Parts: sequence; C-alpha cells; structure tokens
Amino acid sequence: MHKKILDHLNEAILLFDKDLRLTYINPAGEMLLADSAKHLLGQTAHKLFKTAHNTLFNDLLPRLYLLEPLVDRELILERLSQSITVNLSATPLLEDGKLSEILIELQQVDRHLRITKEEQLLAQQNTSRMLVRGLAHEIKNPLGGLRGAAQLLDLELQDPELKEYTQIIIAESDRLQDLMDKMLGPNKPAHKSQLNIHEVLERVRHLVTVEAAHGIMLYTNYDPSIPEIFADKNQLIQAILNIVRNAVQAVQNHGVITMKTRVQRHMTIGRKRYKLTVKIDIIDNGPGIKPELMGQIFYPMITGRAEGTGLGLSIAQSLINQHNGLIECESEPGNTVFSIYLPLETNHANT
Repeated sequence: MHKKILDHLNEAILLFDKDLRLTYINPAGEMLLADSAKHLLGQTAHKLFKTAHNTLFNDLLPRLYLLEPLVDRELILERLSQSITVNLSATPLLEDGKLSEILIELQQVDRHLRITKEEQLLAQQNTSRMLVRGLAHEIKNPLGGLRGAAQLLDLELQDPELKEYTQIIIAESDRLQDLMDKMLGPNKPAHKSQLNIHEVLERVRHLVTVEAAHGIMLYTNYDPSIPEIFADKNQLIQAILNIVRNAVQAVQNHGVITMKTRVQRHMTIGRKRYKLTVKIDIIDNGPGIKPELMGQIFYPMITGRAEGTGLGLSIAQSLINQHNGLIECESEPGNTVFSIYLPLETNHANT
C-alpha cells in the first residue's frame, strides 16, 4: 500500500540503506534522474547526486547517524548533459532505535520556476496580442476610407502629375493594410494532419539555403526516432522559417546555424503536463540578443534591427501557441538558442 502511494507522488522519493545504496525509487524519481529504476538501484548516493562540491555528503552520513534530518535547498545536481536545481530533504528511518534506512525527498526547483516564467510569458503575450489587435482594427477602418477616397479622387483627376500623388496614397494605404494584417496575426484555422517534423525542417532548410549568403553554414542534428506529430504543416513551416530567418540576419554574411531535434519527457506547457514533447532548437553563433530586449522579443513591433518590423517572432509564437506549444529563448554572445516545444500527444477531437 505504501509503495502504491509513493509511486503516484509527483515528488521524487528515494530510499537508501544505511550504506547509502539505493533500494527504492518512485517513477517521479526516475524522471528526475533521467534513468530507469533497473539501472539506478544499487548505486550509491555519491554517484547519483553529483554536485559541484561534496559538502552534502560530508554532512549527510554523520547527521543521519545522529538521527537528525538534513535539509539542503537549491542544490545543483549534475545529471547527464544538464544540471537540475533541487530542494533535498533526508530523513533517517529507525528500526529498534537504530538507523536502518534513509528516506530522501527531492523537489525540482528550476522546473517550478520555469513553469511560472512560462505562465507569465503566455499571459503577457495574450495581453499584448489583444491590445495590438484592438489598435489594428481601429486603424484599418479609417485606412479603408482613406484608400477609397484616394481612388475616387484618382478617377476625377486628369493631370498625370496629380494622379501620381493619389497613387502614392493608395500604395501606402495598401502597405499599411498589409502591416495591420500581419499585426493581427494568423487568422486562418489550422488544418492539422499527421506529419514528420523533419519534413518541415528540411523544407525550411531548403528555403533558407536558397536565400542565405554563401558564407552561412546551416547544419542539422536530428533525432530520427521522433514519432509523427499532429499539426498544420504550413503553419509550422512559417513559424520555424521566421525564427531561422532571424538567425540568418543575426549571423549576417558568415556564421553557423544548427537545427536540432530531441524528445523532451514530462514537459509542462501552461498548466498542462505532457508525457512527450518534441523540442526543436534553432541555434546560431551570432552576437546574441541585447539583455534589455530579452523579455520583449515576442512582442509585436519589438526588434533590435533598424530595418526590422518586429513581427516575425510574434507571429511564430502565435502559430506555435495554436498547436498548444511554446517558444523559449536563451542568448549570449556566440550562442543564441530558440527552443520550440510541441506536444506529441494531441487530442484530435479538439483540433
């Protein structure tokens, strides 16, 4: 009964014998340590919990043998190719008044921080999108009247020089209309079907290869085992193309861009948790994004380039949001990574 309860907890639970060898781990612990119980059982705590310093283990055994619990907050553990931040609680378990086992609870802190950051980002984007759409609608109405008046005036004028002015008004009205349509974002419903994400990426790669300067190197690092996803192919091409084009502009006429795919397990997007998601990384070695822009890059009209419209990333995020996904970004000089997360399990009835 106790094991059944522990197996269903979201918090990682590990049980060690008095020599700090693992005797039990629940599924949440397997997920946290990114390995199966079959491989983890029997390993020592020293091997499982690799940290930047060994003070944890210098304190752990003496205090537990004194039957004192141990708490360590924001402990950074090295697991495979990534670091995770956890709160650790170790409790001695007694048998006949003597230490028999050690119960360790691990709570991943960085995951909760990332979920909070995601929720804030989605809320900000929704608010921004509503404001921009309201503004765009207010501009489109008088803009249509302005263009119509210019067309009527053009029909009445006989002087070619005066007609040139009305044509300028019409052309600029059309340009502003196009800009307003882009600000409003995608307004067509998604037409989803089963597709291979690498077909989408290869289409983007082909388009960018044709457009980009010869000095730009475009590499791929795909996981061929990723199953098909249920998505709108054209919308995904547009979203990823916007991001890759931004990378091309960042590296200018020389540089390296990499498109990478991996499966991400147990990912929370918004308030929903998915067992499997596909993670698409667009990596470039350009100068990076200015720190003051990092919190605003997905807002419409925000750009670090004088000639940019600031709509590409906003549109990409909207398209990915329509697939219940999310785009995140990390940037430093020489390494900018845009990560796209798309759920691999989709309720077709809701699409």
